[in-house]
Amino acid sequence: MSERVEVSVADLARGAAYPWLTAVVVPRPIAWVSTVSADGTVNLAPHSFFTVASAEPPVVSFTSVRTKDSLRNIRATGEFVVNLAPRALAEQVNRTGTDYPPDVDELAEAGLTAEPSTVVRPPRVAESPVALECVAAGEHRFSDDPERGSTVVFGRVVHLSVARHVLADDGLPDVTRLAPASRLGRDEWAALGEVFELCRARYGASSG
Repeated sequence: MSERVEVSVADLARGAAYPWLTAVVVPRPIAWVSTVSADGTVNLAPHSFFTVASAEPPVVSFTSVRTKDSLRNIRATGEFVVNLAPRALAEQVNRTGTDYPPDVDELAEAGLTAEPSTVVRPPRVAESPVALECVAAGEHRFSDDPERGSTVVFGRVVHLSVARHVLADDGLPDVTRLAPASRLGRDEWAALGEVFELCRARYGASSG
């Protein structure tokens, strides 16, 4: 048995749990969230606390750490798009994480192309191979402190747009063609590594 370091969260300074969590909950997929403000200003920002929250109905979720423009815009308009963040666009994804003022269009700053969505108002990132168009499906706040608290945002997926070149023979996206980027701890990022298959075993099935 290896020696362990025991960390009591109750003894940590405020905010000190964050680097521990982001260093061990890895890799994390990135929700590259595009929104528009009430006055029509486009916003694009990466959020690395992202997952599928429900299969039926289809719902995804991401966490806004502090109250950022993405969260404000979703509260104002009720819509957003989750764009896939591919490894080839990691520099642009990182650039859109800059704390620009609310009136700055991050797509333009990163040299990206906005294309109209099919159902919702926020645009998609044309260079991204996947876009999940979502309508807000609620949120859960863990703190009333807008400067430090986190809010989980839920979005019901109402439309999927997938580039044909990333589809496999079965008609679904091929992860090697998607080549997603992911976040690790500190300033570390990762690309897709080993991919292997394991079929889920059925209880009672013969192992011989």
